Amino acid sequence: MPIVIPESVKVAYSEHNLVIKGKNGELIRHIHPDIDLEIKQGMVVVTPNKLSKKTNALHGLTRSLIANMITGVTKGFERVLEINGVGYRAELKGDTLTFNIGYSHPVVYKLPQGVSAAVEKLTRITLSGIDKELIGLTAAKIRSLHKPEPYKGKGIKYAEEHIRRKSGKSVTKA
Repeated sequence: MPIVIPESVKVAYSEHNLVIKGKNGELIRHIHPDIDLEIKQGMVVVTPNKLSKKTNALHGLTRSLIANMITGVTKGFERVLEINGVGYRAELKGDTLTFNIGYSHPVVYKLPQGVSAAVEKLTRITLSGIDKELIGLTAAKIRSLHKPEPYKGKGIKYAEEHIRRKSGKSVTKA
């Protein structure tokens, strides 16, 4: 299935390196040697060199990665995290996030280059950028600072994530 290239996007491919430039920035990715790319008539066509289980998997992966790169340089990506818990909050200073998440000390997290953040109401963090893979990795690292626990729901979670709650200890009367 070919990938349509918008008019505002420039695509260049040479020696297994793909460069995509758009209004939001530039992304570069190395393409596996078993995969061929053809750029023609405003479309990118991904085809495997040989037929095997590995190249079949690489074919779909490469197509998805290129489609995400084109979407990233045109629209960008966002990921929203929520902080739950009494007194839990986040602050943004420059490219550094400071979390107060129940530990005896504040946790400091430096954002990688290419990722920007916005903190709303001290408990909602919006990560944005052009690289979908980097946004997801950053969100996962921030979430791992204090994963949500199932009893009270305290911690950092994705906005669309639902935490299955457990009941606490039950006291039986004898």
